Amino acid sequence: MRLIEAIRSALSAIMANALRSLLTMLGIVIGVAAVIAMVAIGSGARNLVDQQIRSLGANLAIVTPGNVTQGGARLGAGAASSLTDEDAQAIRREIDGVVAAAPFVQGGAQVVAGGSNWGTRIYGIDLDWFAAREWDVATGRTFDPEEVRRGEIVILLGQTVARNLFGEDDPIDQIVRVRNVPFRVIGVMASKGQSAFGQDQDDVIFVPLDAGRRRVIGRNYAKDGSVGSIFVKFANESDIEPGIESMTELLRQRHRITGEQEDDFSIRNLTEIANTASASANTLSMLLAAVAAVSLLVGGIGIMNIMLVSVTERTREIGLRLAVGARPRDIRSQFLIEATTLSTIGGALGIALGAGAAYLVAQLAGWPSLVSTNAIFMAVGFSALVGIFFGFYPAQRAAKLDPIEALRRE
Repeated sequence: MRLIEAIRSALSAIMANALRSLLTMLGIVIGVAAVIAMVAIGSGARNLVDQQIRSLGANLAIVTPGNVTQGGARLGAGAASSLTDEDAQAIRREIDGVVAAAPFVQGGAQVVAGGSNWGTRIYGIDLDWFAAREWDVATGRTFDPEEVRRGEIVILLGQTVARNLFGEDDPIDQIVRVRNVPFRVIGVMASKGQSAFGQDQDDVIFVPLDAGRRRVIGRNYAKDGSVGSIFVKFANESDIEPGIESMTELLRQRHRITGEQEDDFSIRNLTEIANTASASANTLSMLLAAVAAVSLLVGGIGIMNIMLVSVTERTREIGLRLAVGARPRDIRSQFLIEATTLSTIGGALGIALGAGAAYLVAQLAGWPSLVSTNAIFMAVGFSALVGIFFGFYPAQRAAKLDPIEALRRE
C-alpha cells in the first residue's frame, strides 16, 4: 500500500507540472524511440541477409576449379575444367556427413516460347541439386533418374522465366527452345527470391546435366564428363570443417596432386560466409543502438536537472513531511519513484514512437524492420535504470534536508 501511495503521489506531482514533465521526458522518449527504431531496422536487415544467404541452402560447401598451369602460364582459378562427375560421386560415397553432392554446369541462354523470348541463366544439374539447394518444384515434377541418366531434353523453369514466357498460362508440357533445341517443360520451381548479391534466383532454367553439357552449354564439358562446380551438402554444420579437410585429401588423390603442388580446385564453406555476414549485420545493429542510447543519457541528465528543481520548489513540503514523522528513506523513495515513473512513461511513449518510425521506414524505403520483444524490454528497463541512476542524487539531497531549515525556507 505504501508503494501504491508513493506511485500515486509521484503521478500527482508529474501532472501538477504536465508541460514541464513532458519536456523533461522528451529526451527519454527520443532516446528510446531511436533505440527501438535502430534495433528494429538492424534486426530486419540481419534477417534479410540471413534469408538471402540461407536461400543457397543450409550446411553447404562449394567445390570450384582452381588455378591451372599450362606451359608455365598460370591460367587462374576456374580457367580449366578440373572437376568431373566422378569427383562428385566419390565425395558422396566416401566423405562422412555428406547428404548430397551436386555437380552442375552453367551458362547463359536465350529461351524462346511461341512469340515470347527471355535471356536467362541455364544450369545443367543432377538429382542431388534439389537436396543440396533445398529447392522444391511448385508445379509439375522434377527430373526422374532415367531422364538425368539419358540426358533427356526436358526443362524446369524458374518463376521469373515462366512469368515472362507464359504470363498467367500454364507452362507444363509446353515447348521452349534453348539455342534452337526444343525442351519440354515438366515443372516450375518454387520461388527463391533475391540472393545476397542482389541477383534474382528465380531467373533461371534447369536441364539434366548431360543435356546441358552436350546440347546448350558447350562440348568442352561433355568430352570428359567435366562439371563447372559441385555443391556439397552436409547433414550438420559440425560436419563441414572435417568434411572439407577430407574432401581436399580425396580430390588431391583423385587428381594425382602430390607434394607441394598447388590444388587445381578450391573449396569454400558457404555457411561460414553466412555466419560472417550475419555477425557483421548484428555488429552494425548494435553500433546503431549504442549511438541512439546516447540520447537516453541526455534524457537522464534532463531528469536529474528537473528533479533538483523539484526538490528546491518542494523544500517546505519535504520539511513538513519530515516534521510529522516521515523518515529520510521515505523521502528518498518518494523522489526515486517519481524520477523512475517519469522515465518509464517516457520509455513507453518512446517505444510507441520507435515502432511507428520503424514501420514508416519499412513502408517508405522498402527497408525491412523487426521490432523484437527483447528490444522493447531492454529499452523499458534501461529507461527505468536511467530514472533511478539520475534520480538518486536529487532524492538523496531531499532526504538529507534538515526539517527545521526546510520549514524556514520561503
